[in-house]
Amino acid sequence: MVEDDQDIAELIAHHLGKAGYESEVVHTGDTVLSLVQDKQPSLIILDLMLPGQNGLDICRAIRADPRSTNVPIIIVTAKTEETDRIIGLEVGADDYVTKPFSPKELISRVGAVLRRANRVNNTTEPILEFGSIQIDVKSHQVELDGRGVRLTAKEFLLLKYFLLHQGRVLSRDVLLSDVWGYKYTGGTRTVDVHVRHLREKLPVLGRDLVTVKQFGYKLVKSETKLQ
Repeated sequence: MVEDDQDIAELIAHHLGKAGYESEVVHTGDTVLSLVQDKQPSLIILDLMLPGQNGLDICRAIRADPRSTNVPIIIVTAKTEETDRIIGLEVGADDYVTKPFSPKELISRVGAVLRRANRVNNTTEPILEFGSIQIDVKSHQVELDGRGVRLTAKEFLLLKYFLLHQGRVLSRDVLLSDVWGYKYTGGTRTVDVHVRHLREKLPVLGRDLVTVKQFGYKLVKSETKLQ
């Protein structure tokens, strides 16, 4: 847990302990990255406004390091604007909780995020392919025409979801629920942002990842589309 407010840190640690979790508190951002590599935590609870390195930069660095890219991150912050939430999710957070918060709800979200992470880590799915795109679920590696493509953790999960549900029209609400894992109440723009990034990083999706007006998206191979 990375939290500079002693009272909030103790409150969260208390409820984590009651739920059977062990936690370690860090009060500044400067030592987080080295501790993550040393401790290999199951999950990180991360404040954004910290002494030293800020939470967004920490989140980006964790996601950029192959040794920690799959560690779940829950941002807990007083920054409540929709744009802040979108940025937090965009840089790789698995969940975003605003202060003040319900400790019981936070612990519930911790459990939900850990369950999703365990399902991904224990999946027996083979390598998934879509045209010239290939993704290795176990290693979180994505290739386009045999060349590696770097995606954020959430971009990877969204791409995987599209590949597993080819041909289905998927609403933004469904994508938020199934990929982000909770009922997101701050609007659906974060889905559009992530889809745009997928199209930029994987240009072949420009013709295959179809926008369904005022609803959501559908992944369908070009040759199967109606002319």
